[in-house]
Amino acid sequence: MIFWISSYPKSGNTWLRFLISSYYYTKEGFFDERVLKYIDQFPQKIFFKGFDYDPKIPTDTTRFWIKAQEKINQDKKIRFFKTHNIYGSVNNFHFTNRENSIGCVYVVRDPRNVITSLKNFYEMNDNQAFKFITSKSKYIYDVHKFVEDGYSDFQLISSWEANYESWKSQKRIPVKIIRYEDLLNQTYVVLNDVITFINKVTGVKEKISKNKIKNAVSSTSFHKLKEKEKNEGFSEAPKSRVDDSKIPFFNLGPKNDWKKILNDDLKNKLNEVFKKKLEELYPE
Repeated sequence: MIFWISSYPKSGNTWLRFLISSYYYTKEGFFDERVLKYIDQFPQKIFFKGFDYDPKIPTDTTRFWIKAQEKINQDKKIRFFKTHNIYGSVNNFHFTNRENSIGCVYVVRDPRNVITSLKNFYEMNDNQAFKFITSKSKYIYDVHKFVEDGYSDFQLISSWEANYESWKSQKRIPVKIIRYEDLLNQTYVVLNDVITFINKVTGVKEKISKNKIKNAVSSTSFHKLKEKEKNEGFSEAPKSRVDDSKIPFFNLGPKNDWKKILNDDLKNKLNEVFKKKLEELYPE
């Protein structure tokens, strides 16, 4: 059965993936990039081998979303998968269902900080980024084609708000919503809650290791990850479309403050279009 680690792009999904993989796939909880392979991304071309689809049609793999997951779940093991896809359907083909999914942790991040990360990651200007984050029909296809061929397949991400609402409002699988800002400011507490939730829905009975959580948190701090990327590189960092250089994956982190970075026009537009959700999630 699949346990989803889901979010809108640039919302902390990768960091949570680091934390979870450190806890479940290392002996003492210290981060090791090699264990990231145990939390793969879905959709991804590798999971559609043997299915008759046309790669020239971005949405064609959606016909096999469920069949691919059934194939993954043949051995009945619990597996984590990262996704940015909405909980919804394309051409009446559902992204997932209760038979293939056991639970989800969804990371939501203030869209005003998301957009600054989007601008860096996709090399976009303000107008492009605003259109990206507000488009309900937005999809990404081979988003990491600048890194390695075929890393990612079609994902319907929709708008920031629609993506969040799709997972929050569905009633088919258990979902725990966490705010990126809480994960940042209370990492140990939030990760402990996440591990507790995962163990509950997956039926894990063993006592939670406080020491492993502590080690996972300390070894995946933004400073350490940024330094590690600087010295060793990071396999999921994209290449620039301008000069083929690597764009830092770990860019601003805690310094990503929309109040200081965004101009007034973009601030006002985001505050207006996401008014209700901002009041719900960030009333402070």
